[in-house]
Formats: sequence, structure tokens, C-alpha cells
Amino acid sequence: MNIGIISDSHDNIPAIEKAVDLFNDRGVDFVIHLGDIVSPFCFDVFDRLNMDFIGVFGNNDGEWLYLEEKARNRLFKPPHEMELGGKNFVLMHEPFGIDKLANEYDYCLYGHIHIIDIRKTKRGHIINPGELCGYLTGKKTLTILDTSKNEVELISV
Repeated sequence: MNIGIISDSHDNIPAIEKAVDLFNDRGVDFVIHLGDIVSPFCFDVFDRLNMDFIGVFGNNDGEWLYLEEKARNRLFKPPHEMELGGKNFVLMHEPFGIDKLANEYDYCLYGHIHIIDIRKTKRGHIINPGELCGYLTGKKTLTILDTSKNEVELISV
């Protein structure tokens, strides 16, 4: 299973459009957003994805009620546990206890710090795809996780 992972898009519509196009072109199976979408209008772009989407709220997300409405039950308060392709995941925005959680989950995914963090663990991976917005680092990045090979591809958009 190939999973697109993004975080910290912060209303950067051109970057979100590039990510959506890339995920559609690559035919990923699922997309995960790790928080700080910020405004509900971003779902006008995310709704163009040809695959399922799920995410967690971040500390900069405003208008939670309208975000929830536009997301149609696809955004959750972190940490959010889920199973996908026979693997278990924990999704969060802020990396509270991430190293300990890496012993309990196949994949621990987080955002918030705007810095790429891809580490193999005994069980799977800790993944922070960096920032999609590019505002702090100047790098607009995302990842694609291949759960069958347990490999993470870092992509600049």
C-alpha cells in the first residue's frame, strides 16, 4: 500500500494543488495530513484527491467546526490511532512521546516542527514529512510510504 503523507500546509494553495496532483498522478492508495491545514477552503483542493483522505488537527487550525464540516468526518483530534493495510498507525501533530510510541505502532506520524524526520525503528518508521507550505524552511516536502516494502520516499514539490 502506498500512502501519501503531508503536514503543515498552512493554506498554501499552490503547494496543496501540487501535492494533490502528485498523489493523483502516482496513484497512491491513501493520503494522510498531520495537521495545520488552517482554513476550511483548503478542502476545495483536497476534495480533488482520487483516493481516501484522513487527517488530524494541528495547533494552527482555525474554525474547527467548519473544518470538520468541510472535511466530512475525515479530521480527528490527535493522537489518532488507525489501521491501514494491516499496519497500525498513530497520527499526531505535536510529537509527544514519539520515541516511546514507536515501540507500540508500525508507523508513528507527526508534523508541527516543519523539519523532515524519517527514522526506521525496530517495528517500522517515525515519519515527519516536513512542511508542505515551505514557509519556514523554504522546502516544500511530502512523503510516500510504501508499507509493503517498509520504505519512505521524500519528495520536494
